[in-house]
Amino acid sequence: MKKRILVVDVGGNNVKLSMAGHKEPLKIPSGPKLTPAKMAAEVAKAVAGWKYDAVTIGYPGATKNGRPAREPHNLGGGWVRFDYGKAFKKPVRMVNDAALQALGSYEGGRMLFLGLGTGLGSALVADGVLMPLELAHLPYRKGRTYEDYVGERGLKRMGAAKWTRHVARVVALLKHALQADHVVLGGGQTRKLEALPPGARVGSNTNALTGGIRLWDEAAAPPRRRSPLARSRKAGTKPAPSPASDTAAPGEPDTPPTD
Repeated sequence: MKKRILVVDVGGNNVKLSMAGHKEPLKIPSGPKLTPAKMAAEVAKAVAGWKYDAVTIGYPGATKNGRPAREPHNLGGGWVRFDYGKAFKKPVRMVNDAALQALGSYEGGRMLFLGLGTGLGSALVADGVLMPLELAHLPYRKGRTYEDYVGERGLKRMGAAKWTRHVARVVALLKHALQADHVVLGGGQTRKLEALPPGARVGSNTNALTGGIRLWDEAAAPPRRRSPLARSRKAGTKPAPSPASDTAAPGEPDTPPTD
């Protein structure tokens, strides 16, 4: 019998609660005063009467070994040491919120997920293996980071047209650097894009639910493919090396956007 999973997607403005069989997610207001104890209590109150066996939490920050690696920027304190299993009285698995969306968006190959929200969330899924990333604070241009340009601050500073051009450039650069087959964009700012970057698509609002289920349900997980190296070892042959390229990232604009 499949586990019934409650998915709790914690954000800076709202906590979204979703579960298979419920058409629309419930929303609980979030914010700088939200502690994990208050979150757990509000979730329990909101889903009273729902029958579930386990909980997936999408956390707005880095996680390690299924727990927050550090306190969130936009919420109250106490998240790192909190006992989530005891609070929910159910088994709990936690992953970064962008990784949750990425796992739910995955359809095969190497997929890069970029979450355009207040900041920049990122994750890679390669042949069914989820790899959370921390790209937001890497340097991009003129002493500023990727997040400074394609997050909410960049949108407000540059306006939608120039911001859209930088999103396209960042998508092209990161897609090339991580050798992704395709890119999925998520987050509330995607609706502000004036054009969709080449090779990218916008993820569905239901992807967090799908990702939350896939963390628990092996039957729902995407099929994993063996790499060419693994296949060649089994066959006793050497794989052909991938050709190196010193060209610009595919789809990268010929003329970089100006600040």
